[in-house]
Amino acid sequence: MDYFEKYEENPFEDLKWNLPEQKSGVIGVVGGSMGNFRTSVKVTEFLNSNYQLKEARTILPDALKSKLPNLPGLVFAGSTETGAFGDAESLKSAMDATDSNILVGDFSKNAITARVVASAVKDSEKPLLITRDSVDLLAENMTEELLMRGDVIILASIAQLARVLHAVYYPRVILLSSPLTQIAETLHKFTLSYSVMIVTFINGQIMVAKNGIVKSMPLEKTGYTPLTMWGGELAAEIATMNLFNPGKPIEATISSLF
Repeated sequence: MDYFEKYEENPFEDLKWNLPEQKSGVIGVVGGSMGNFRTSVKVTEFLNSNYQLKEARTILPDALKSKLPNLPGLVFAGSTETGAFGDAESLKSAMDATDSNILVGDFSKNAITARVVASAVKDSEKPLLITRDSVDLLAENMTEELLMRGDVIILASIAQLARVLHAVYYPRVILLSSPLTQIAETLHKFTLSYSVMIVTFINGQIMVAKNGIVKSMPLEKTGYTPLTMWGGELAAEIATMNLFNPGKPIEATISSLF
């Protein structure tokens, strides 16, 4: 399996020291609803505190506008009566005003929001990272066109990844009980068919796959745990390192784990 390689430490340490000295790039953190928007705000604050970005923006449904203070970096898109994203055009416009976006989740689980987010993602041409319950939301409307985009990253659990494969009728099944080598083979073949990058976690290993190349590393060697890797900060690290290192998606993603 010459396409599969395991790492015990960061082989791309130089990327950690190759960050812009001047503030550069704008990242949008998309997510939230009337019932829950804390993760979006937390991830935005993490980005602004830890990286030399021009700005990290929180993109929220406009039903929250009267609930929040007028803080810099808050951007609103049209919402439904229940306070979830409800207007694809305004959401796309907000996403297009950035250099990269993270779908961080906490969307309301309704058909309108699922269609709106799927439409905005489909029409926006900006690099995108999809994680947490955003994966579930988009899996209902997953298209091969989205998976063929080379600037899309999916950070997902094995169960979520199985839904993505099923959504596009991919002929191989991926299971939590599958051995690591079988997971690697499926990721190898899937990312040869689709240009998307996959980041997932199974049996203590974080796996990164793109263009048929599969890398894995023990989670215990990184700064994350099985719980904290889904909190949104890892997604922020991956998105930012990819923004700062164009053309090096695997190297940037692996480096962000350490």
